[in-house]
Amino acid sequence: MNARTISLALAMVMSAGAASGKEDLMKRARGLFKPVPATAPVMKGNPANPAKVELGKMLFFDPRLSASQLISCNTCHNVGLGGADLQETAIGHGWQKGPRNSPTVLNAVFNIAQFWDGRAEDLEAQAKGPVQASVEMNNKPERLVATLKSIPGYQPLFRKAFAGQQDPVTFDNVARAIEVYEATLLTPDAPFDRYLKGNRKALSARQEEGLRLFIDKGCAACHGGVNVGGTGYFPFGVREEPGAEVRPPADTGRFKVTNTAADRYVFRSPSLRNAAITMPYFHSGKVWKLNDAVKIMGSAQLGIRLTDDEADTITAFLGTLTGRQPKVVYPILPPNSDATPRPVTN
Repeated sequence: MNARTISLALAMVMSAGAASGKEDLMKRARGLFKPVPATAPVMKGNPANPAKVELGKMLFFDPRLSASQLISCNTCHNVGLGGADLQETAIGHGWQKGPRNSPTVLNAVFNIAQFWDGRAEDLEAQAKGPVQASVEMNNKPERLVATLKSIPGYQPLFRKAFAGQQDPVTFDNVARAIEVYEATLLTPDAPFDRYLKGNRKALSARQEEGLRLFIDKGCAACHGGVNVGGTGYFPFGVREEPGAEVRPPADTGRFKVTNTAADRYVFRSPSLRNAAITMPYFHSGKVWKLNDAVKIMGSAQLGIRLTDDEADTITAFLGTLTGRQPKVVYPILPPNSDATPRPVTN
């Protein structure tokens, strides 16, 4: 056997080994993650229909859900900005600064619960919270219903969306309509989704190495499933407490919901879908670079010091989680009548 033949044989063995390694990594990934589907899941107890989805879309973009008539759901969950708002923490009524960063609304339907502390069991419950929060929309259910009933164009839309109901313009129905619309805000066909479906070329060699590190270092323990996160509650600072700016001492997370000592500084793991475009990071919104967030998670959650190259490589993988963004035509909203309550701006 001459040198050229030996070289070719070695090359073939190495190629086969690399292919086997890639196949093994893909198999491991498929066991931990699932692609984002192209269509919305069915909402339990709240079946969708085209009229309800369209009504939910209008309500999502309508600032008259707020007392000031300036703030809509889209204000803090801007569909054109990855479903977030590019603010450290949300800005609400009277320019008040909220206590936490606004999570993305995109793919939120796949989270185990809503809000950082999981206090809303689903998107319907979540939709009611900001409307009534004084630091957000600062409205009341009865005032919102009175506003919607005073707008002639909304009456037939509610009747069509909730056929058979004698009085369909209710606060509950507002939330139900918003829920089925938000469930459509999906970002399928990310490079990682194509990889999970069998296309090895969807990820570059470095991105694939980032995936391997993401799994091997332990990141996937809290960030798995369709949403690459959002499926459970975990202490922030398992191995090392983050700095007080990143994890403010006064915000004890899920403890405020359960009043259970074990839930102190426990938060729902965020989805990492579209993380590359939904900065800043963490519930405090104090970290603006994804690479920095990766390093903080390494030390705080895993007790390891990621090298710059490891953090950069994992960040490269996270970039493959950005999917096809929803294309939304801004709705034309029905106009006020003389009976519509005036804005409250104080």
